[in-house]
Amino acid sequence: MSLTPRLVRAAFARWEAAGASQSVVGGRFRVLRSAVGWAYDKRVIDDHPLRSMRGPGRVEPRRPLTDGQVRALLSTAESNALGAVAASDSSWRGRQRRQGVEQDLLLVRLAADSGARRGELSALRFDDLEGRVLRIERSVSADQVGPTKSGQPRWLTVGTSTALLWRTLEADWRACAPAHQFGPWVFAADPAHSRRLTVSVLGHRFRRLRDQAGVPGGSLHRLRHSVATFLVARGQILQAQARLGHRDAATTLREYAYAVPLTDGDVADAINDHLDFLPTGNDANVPGHGGPARPR
Repeated sequence: MSLTPRLVRAAFARWEAAGASQSVVGGRFRVLRSAVGWAYDKRVIDDHPLRSMRGPGRVEPRRPLTDGQVRALLSTAESNALGAVAASDSSWRGRQRRQGVEQDLLLVRLAADSGARRGELSALRFDDLEGRVLRIERSVSADQVGPTKSGQPRWLTVGTSTALLWRTLEADWRACAPAHQFGPWVFAADPAHSRRLTVSVLGHRFRRLRDQAGVPGGSLHRLRHSVATFLVARGQILQAQARLGHRDAATTLREYAYAVPLTDGDVADAINDHLDFLPTGNDANVPGHGGPARPR
């Protein structure tokens, strides 16, 4: 009953100071306003204190990486991997460094191909890939492995080059590991792949690579946006929904509506022709000649 817009705006400031993103703040406000609106409709309260209050500013559109930026990331990761192979030796530290840059290459390739989230990439196991079909059924949150964000597993087909890179690197890593001591994790902190890399470490390694590639502001999540934008721009809304793991296509359209291809070219041409040939003079009052029709 004592709620006011001023108190809600103060809550916005507290949430932002605590590290909440604009999306999180906006989501909390919508939930709050919906709850208050329900209470008002049911006559639980006599006044709707937030009826005329506007929420926080709109979140900026999703920003995908450009094709040039993705190519720069892949080229840099490939060069690093080739350099590590050329300089590799049989020492433990040498093998660890080589596997590290090879994992960076696979990380970029998988993120740019699958559109998987960081937590999903961190939780990938070698047996999640069968042929070219990648099963995503786990994710890492608060450094704990659990279900995906939607709570449902999903399957997607990766590119031939991506699958070949995975299998080639896996075979090399297994050959270098001690017998019967090879672990399950694709992105690991040790040559035996028994200790999974955390989400924060994956993000740190990607930032180091993006700085080297000259892609300021690049992130693994922006590669996810690149996959979504590519598919939505081709009109493949349902394919984008399935690949990204959204619960429904409405979420995909809401987040990536800017990339939907325009299909109103014929309409624009018809309006253009109409405007170019608007009648003049007496014709303007004749039905069918641009003027208002006479009543029947």
